[in-house]
Amino acid sequence: MSTIELTRFKVAEEKTAELLAARPEMLADFAADRKGFLGARLIQLPGGEWLDVVDWATPEDYAASRGKGANLPGIARFFAAIDELITAEEGTTEDS
Repeated sequence: MSTIELTRFKVAEEKTAELLAARPEMLADFAADRKGFLGARLIQLPGGEWLDVVDWATPEDYAASRGKGANLPGIARFFAAIDELITAEEGTTEDS
């Protein structure tokens, strides 16, 4: 089992390129700074909405990451492109 972070947010059309350009550095910052970070997938939805699916080794790793916020430049740049947070949820995988 692992912990899954599901974050749905909106990005203005004119900021989409900025969001995508910031993504690789954000992922590199997570890999370097966030214990238990296993990977992430960014999914574009209709209407300027996005879903970020992030895999964590444990719920504690996810909680520690949330506590750090946008503490590194790549993470801050990615977060700055987000216009509205819609939902943030946590789940657990049940398949092996």
